[in-house]
Amino acid sequence: MLKKLAFVLTCSLLLFSATAALAAPKFHIGVVTSTVSQGEDVVRGAERLIQMYGDVSKGGMIKHVTYPDNFGSEMETVITQIAGLADDPLMKVVVVTEGVPGTAEAFRRIKEKNKNILCFTGQPQEDPNMIASAADLSVNSDTIAMGYIMPLAAKRLGAKTYVHISFPRHMSYELLSRRRKVIEAACRDLGLKFAFETAPDPTSDVGVAGAQQYVLEKVPTWLNKYGKKTAFFSTNDAQVEPLLRQITELGGYYVQTDSPLQGYAGALGIDLSKEKGNWKAILGKIEKTVVSRGGKGRLATWPYPSGYCIVAGLAEYGKRVVEHQAKLGRQSDVMKAFEFFSPGMAWNSNVYTDAASGVRLKNFLLIYQDTYVFGKGTLGLNKIKVPAKYYKIR
Repeated sequence: MLKKLAFVLTCSLLLFSATAALAAPKFHIGVVTSTVSQGEDVVRGAERLIQMYGDVSKGGMIKHVTYPDNFGSEMETVITQIAGLADDPLMKVVVVTEGVPGTAEAFRRIKEKNKNILCFTGQPQEDPNMIASAADLSVNSDTIAMGYIMPLAAKRLGAKTYVHISFPRHMSYELLSRRRKVIEAACRDLGLKFAFETAPDPTSDVGVAGAQQYVLEKVPTWLNKYGKKTAFFSTNDAQVEPLLRQITELGGYYVQTDSPLQGYAGALGIDLSKEKGNWKAILGKIEKTVVSRGGKGRLATWPYPSGYCIVAGLAEYGKRVVEHQAKLGRQSDVMKAFEFFSPGMAWNSNVYTDAASGVRLKNFLLIYQDTYVFGKGTLGLNKIKVPAKYYKIR
């Protein structure tokens, strides 16, 4: 009887200790994202963190806040929201994804309040040198490497032509413009024909619906012009959906989305509500539909969304640094945190190099995931060493 009582008491104490540990974490992590209407992937990353470590409002570790949808016209609100996290005496890490304009200033204000708070940002929209001067670590998709990787993937799948679709506003952005030039150079080196097509800007008078309709109507013309051995790429996420819809039905290739949620559900009429947040289940359901529609070997994606992995991975990395399980600035530790949220999928990473000055920003990492082709599997492109010359293209 006494042994049984002791066992019960021991179990109770263990349960109490676990509850107490959750109720009183040693530190907090602030996670700032867009709302789900602007970016579902990043919100799912924040939700995963809360599932693992608990919400601050309920005695956990993670404090999740969202910035306004019209962040461009409410920059001071964005700055105040981010910087306000430093008012929490237990705050040790702040992660902002996407790093919208105002993030660098917010990080400076955080450091003024508490220089020991780690400030990380993913998918920064500010100038790399500006955000690097304020953040402890910035991570973005390796736009330059993908300029080589995407044509390489297209060639491996059988494409003869690569069509890059964009509009003047996007082509005014340094990284997007550089990527276009890298794609053109890579196509030349790989023996692919390169073509550039212009589509309406979704922020113009035609809106998102008009831009999508234009692409929907133009794909048959483009396929007739360039042939069915043509791979397409658009710099605008909204235009991916009509591209995928037409390519699946009519022919051609689309070799890169940075999330299985990007365009596929809408293009193919797939209900993913039951699979929400289960990336393997989402990938499997999309793959089944793609193959049944005749798209096997012609459509591809990153299996795990970049936004989801960047949010969750940066927060996990920050947690490990605070707990002395990882070292700040060690690239391999960052990748281990990312791989934790993308089991079975490998990544590659490079330090950002400023094209004009040649200066390497050691606290700014560019990453990319291996490409998954529906009905075929991964291509092993994470193991490819992108020739150095492409990083020098301006």
